[in-house]
Amino acid sequence: MIPLKDDNPTTTYPYITVGLIIINGLIFIYELSLGRHFEHFLNKYGAIPVFVLNMTSPIEYPPPYITVFTSMFLHGGFFHIAGNMLYLWIFGNNIEDSMGHLRFVVFYLISGIIAVYTFSIVNPHSTIPMVGASGAVSGVLGAYLILFPRAKVLTLIPFGFYMQIVKVPALFVLGMWIVIQLINGMVSGGAGGGVAWFAHVGGFLAGIVLVGLFKKRRG
Repeated sequence: MIPLKDDNPTTTYPYITVGLIIINGLIFIYELSLGRHFEHFLNKYGAIPVFVLNMTSPIEYPPPYITVFTSMFLHGGFFHIAGNMLYLWIFGNNIEDSMGHLRFVVFYLISGIIAVYTFSIVNPHSTIPMVGASGAVSGVLGAYLILFPRAKVLTLIPFGFYMQIVKVPALFVLGMWIVIQLINGMVSGGAGGGVAWFAHVGGFLAGIVLVGLFKKRRG
């Protein structure tokens, strides 16, 4: 299932959501310009679990508490960033609207931090850098599930070679999404095919728990 658009209107312009998409896009363009140094850049500024948990890193690398943040804005390929930004664009505007711009920034970053540490705890000896906005975006999805479970999401569903676009409740779309993350995470032992499955799970659960603290209070 590929979500395309939701039917959930907002009352404010999503400056932060748009800004995050632009920042991620610009950084990815910079990554592509590095050529053969691309991989070294990801290693240097990605969140490496063994470094994150031990709070130490090689002298030529930034401190782990820096890479916890920088890793959220790095991506390993076009489909990686495209998928993350698509989900952020569809669901982020409503969460930003429900929290306010400043609270949304804090919520997004905290969700990303929790995602990094979840992945690191599950893979404590890993020296493979975790990169991508997916942990933070997963927090947005968790919050959306709590706040707007009945919202309809225009979704592309493949049936073999046949594609159909249907409106599906957010509860089903996001519920299926987290189930897939959990299954893949358990089958792969936490990371498989370069995907940090349990980072997604950690971010999603963070969003569910934190949304009540960050959403605006209704007068």
